[in-house]
Amino acid sequence: MADAAPAPDPNEGGLDAIIALKKAKVAELRARGTDPYPARTVRQQDCAAVARLAEGLTEAAPHSAQKVSLAGRLVELRPMGKSIFARLSDLSGRAQIYFKKDALPAAEFELAKKDLHVGDFLSVTGPVFRTKTGEPTVAVESAALLAKALRPLPEKWHGLTDVDLRYRQRHLDLISTPESREVFLKRAKIVSTIRRVLDSRGFVEVETPVLLGQAGGASARPFLTHHNALDQDMVLRIATELYLKKLVIGGLDRVYEIGRVFRNEGIDTSHNPEFTMLEVYEAYSDYEGMAALFETMLAECAEACGVTAVEWRGTKIDLKPPLRRLYLPEIWKERCGEPIEAVLQGKGFNRAALLALAGRLGLPAGEKTPSAKLFDRIVEAKIEDLLQQPTFLFDHPTAITPLAKLKPGTEGLVERFECFAAGKELSNAYSELNDPQDQRDRLAEQMKQRGEGDQEADLLDEDFVQAMETGMPPMGGMGVGIDRIVMLLTGRDSIRDVILFPTLKRGSGAAK
Repeated sequence: MADAAPAPDPNEGGLDAIIALKKAKVAELRARGTDPYPARTVRQQDCAAVARLAEGLTEAAPHSAQKVSLAGRLVELRPMGKSIFARLSDLSGRAQIYFKKDALPAAEFELAKKDLHVGDFLSVTGPVFRTKTGEPTVAVESAALLAKALRPLPEKWHGLTDVDLRYRQRHLDLISTPESREVFLKRAKIVSTIRRVLDSRGFVEVETPVLLGQAGGASARPFLTHHNALDQDMVLRIATELYLKKLVIGGLDRVYEIGRVFRNEGIDTSHNPEFTMLEVYEAYSDYEGMAALFETMLAECAEACGVTAVEWRGTKIDLKPPLRRLYLPEIWKERCGEPIEAVLQGKGFNRAALLALAGRLGLPAGEKTPSAKLFDRIVEAKIEDLLQQPTFLFDHPTAITPLAKLKPGTEGLVERFECFAAGKELSNAYSELNDPQDQRDRLAEQMKQRGEGDQEADLLDEDFVQAMETGMPPMGGMGVGIDRIVMLLTGRDSIRDVILFPTLKRGSGAAK
C-alpha cells in the first residue's frame, strides 16, 4: 500500500465517498464495542526515543530491555501478509512499527489489518529492535486506536503544492511539509530567546490594552470597532508605545511587551494587517543603548536557530555582529547631491524643496502626496540599495518622528535609527522625547498633517501628554517586527510563511 492514497477530486465525488467509508468504519467500530475516540491513552516516549534505544542493540541483545509506549499519527501502512510495517509521526520525528500476527492478540492484529488507515492516531507498546536493513523499529505487543481520521491527507506526503491552500489549511501544511513545521519551531525559539535576553537584563514583561479609545504610538490607520455595552466606538491598537511609556513614568524602569498589533493597510509579502511586535523601553538609556540591545538579540536569535548567514530575498545576509552603521544625513548628501537640511524647515519639511528633489529624481510627486510619503520614496530610490546587509541607519527627520528627542544642535533631525536587511526594516528605535511641551507641539503638527490629508499621521493623545507632565525620565525605546526577524532567520520571502494563520481574502481556497 502506498504511503498515502492520492487525494481524490471532490468534484468527482471521490472525497465524499472516502469520508462516507470512514464514517461507516467509525460506526462499525462502535458496534463492535471499540471507541474510535477514547478519552485516555498512555504515551511515555516520543518517536525519537526509538532511534536512541536502538543505538545500544547488539546481536547478543537484539531487542531493547526497555519497552516503549508511543502515540502518534499513522503516516505509512504496508501490509505484508502475516506482518505489517507502519510508521508513526509526532513532533519529534517518525518511528517504524511492526505488527506480527503470531506476536499479537488476534483482535489487535485485525485492528492493524482492517481498521487502520493513513491519517489515524494510534498508540503502540513494545520493545525496540533493528530490521535486516538496520532501521530502528518497535515490535508491537499491544496497540490501540486513538482517533479515526475521516478526511484523506495530502498526496504522498510531498506537501501541499497549492500555496494558497497551505495558508488556509495550515494543519495540512504542518502535517505534510516538515520544512514549514521547522519554520514555526524556529519562530518559537526566536520569541523565547528574545524573552530570555530581556528577562536576564531585568526587563519586566507586561500587557497593555488591545481595544483603545484612539490609536497612537505609530503612523498607521487603525481598525475600527464598536463596544456595545459602553456604546462607544473603539480601535484596535497600532502600537503599544504610549502605554509602555506610561509604565516607565510610573516607575517600571525596564518594560517590554510582545503582542499583536493591527494596522488597516495593504497586504503584501512583507505586511499582514495583524502582526507581532516587540516594544521595549529602558529608562536612562538612549538609541545607542537600543542599538546594542538589538545587536545582542539578533545574534542570540541567530545562534538559537543555528545560523550565522542566510539567503534572504536574493541576498546572502551575514548575521555576525557588529552590524554596519550609516548616518542618514551623510548618505543623503552623497546620494541626492544636496544636504538633507535643504528639504527640512524647522521641525518639518520644506515641501517645495522636497517636491523639487522628487521631480529631479523622476519620482511620482503629486500635490496631494503627503510630504512623509515623498521622503520615503526618495530614501527607497536612492538609499535602499545600501541597506542589504544588516545595517543601522541613524538620524531621521523630526517631521516623521514626533516621539523622539532632537539631535543636539538641530531642530530638523532626531535621535532615531532603523535597522534594515535586504532593504526591509527590522527594528526602529528612538532616544525618546520626554519634554511634554515639545511633545504636545509635535503631535499638534501631526494633527495638522492629518487635516491636510495624511490619514496615517499621529493623533494627539492628551492622556499621554498629561502623563508626561508628571515627569518622564530619559529613555531609549525600540520596536522590533518579530515576523520580519523570523523571515530573515528562516530565509522566507513571504510573511505568510511565518504567520501560522495569515489574513486572507475569502475565496475558493477555503476548506470545503
